[in-house]
Amino acid sequence: MNKVAVVILNWNGAEMLDQFLPFVVQNSLSCEGAVVYVADNGSTDTSVELVQQKYPEVQLLVLDQNYGFAEGYNRAIQSIEAEYIVLLNSDVEVAPNWLEPMVEYLDAHPEVAACQPKIRSWRDKLSFEYAGACGGFIDKYGYPFCRGRIMNTLEKDENQYESVIPIFWATGAALFIRRNVYLEVGGLDSRFFAHMEEIDLCWRINARGHQIVVIPQSIVYHVGGATLSYNNPKKTFLNFRNNLVMIYKNISSSELNKVLQVRRILDYIAILFFILKGELKNAKAVYSARREFYQMKHEFAASREENLKYSKQKLNGIYRKSIIFDYYIRGVKKFSLIRIK
Repeated sequence: MNKVAVVILNWNGAEMLDQFLPFVVQNSLSCEGAVVYVADNGSTDTSVELVQQKYPEVQLLVLDQNYGFAEGYNRAIQSIEAEYIVLLNSDVEVAPNWLEPMVEYLDAHPEVAACQPKIRSWRDKLSFEYAGACGGFIDKYGYPFCRGRIMNTLEKDENQYESVIPIFWATGAALFIRRNVYLEVGGLDSRFFAHMEEIDLCWRINARGHQIVVIPQSIVYHVGGATLSYNNPKKTFLNFRNNLVMIYKNISSSELNKVLQVRRILDYIAILFFILKGELKNAKAVYSARREFYQMKHEFAASREENLKYSKQKLNGIYRKSIIFDYYIRGVKKFSLIRIK
């Protein structure tokens, strides 16, 4: 069995693969026991031919259709034998020796189920990147933020976050996880299709007593927005809908109604904000996301019942205040100004 399998889920990303796969091959296969996979999600471009012809050292899994991020990875990971799996986006440039610090840390810490590297921006390699930065957290109302990224404000990486610490969620752009734990908690929820599914997965991992950490000694560079741009109404819809689903699936009964009431207010403020900016499609996306959540939440009742068996666990990485209030009212723009107990 391989030690670690780096798995890139691809959909019509031939250009990204040709740009970034050489770095993945060169800087991953140098790690003892590592193998690289491309799992193709029913692409209609030249992705499959590209991998077959130019990258013979890469293992190719061809899925028969586009199953989305979650189900695509679930199907790939089911068929791959390795102690550790890395879910790696196709628009990520990995630095030399990026795998070794994560392998070594998890080998030495069996209580840790998953981790992520430091995520810098590919466009500005001195800054953190939106999707993960130096480790993910959420506030009491389910809003995600990062060590190095509060809302849309990105910090420069000035080595201020070099310690390995517990986090609440690890980015799906470069998620390093024990395969047995991934399968134990049920993998990514395919009903999400895309966005927020890695935070939902990490919530379940935390609730079952495992730890998740960030390993800043491992560095990757993420383009971000390669499939959907950050301001795309479809991305807005999925982020808002799936965030509400994630809350419903995982939060305790004593907190659920209060959190959903507060979220109703904050989501309608977001709608107003988009209208004032002239982004009417994004405003409609938030409204549609809320409507669809309430139409579909019954589909997650069984998952909620199962997850609540573990909800009494004290979880790392939940900020017991509002990051929205801190950012927009108090002007908190840096993670170092936040105290997470």
